[in-house]
Amino acid sequence: MKSVEGNFDDPQVNELLKKHFVELRSVSPAGSTHVLDIAGLKDQTIKFWSLWEGNELMGCGALKFLNDAHGEFKSIRVVDKFKGKDKGIKIINHLIEQASKLGIKKLSIETGSGEFFKPARKLFKKCGFKDCKPFAHYKEDPNSCYMNLSLDK
Repeated sequence: MKSVEGNFDDPQVNELLKKHFVELRSVSPAGSTHVLDIAGLKDQTIKFWSLWEGNELMGCGALKFLNDAHGEFKSIRVVDKFKGKDKGIKIINHLIEQASKLGIKKLSIETGSGEFFKPARKLFKKCGFKDCKPFAHYKEDPNSCYMNLSLDK
């Protein structure tokens, strides 16, 4: 598996991110949608990686810096062809490793509370994330679940 930082213009990456944005918008109620479009992912507070198996895009994920020691995962997505093959864990572990290298001590994630997001919630819990209160700009919302993971060993 190889990772490439910030390659939004790659056609496979671009297509995956557009699909991610459209799909999450379609399954989240207005006011409870926190997915970023490509322009949003290009913010200077965000690092983005695509992950590849050979020449095929496997998935992607981003790390948003909330402060020097606290990061938030954004736009984690596995290409449909690779779903159900533990690739989500590989993406999350890659992001955790990158966050650790960048000095992040705490990682947080917001994901949906609906049935569509159940696999994501299960995956984050499998990777050690625990339920928490809203963080950063988030507020209590019945359509959202919040989780975090301490990297401070």
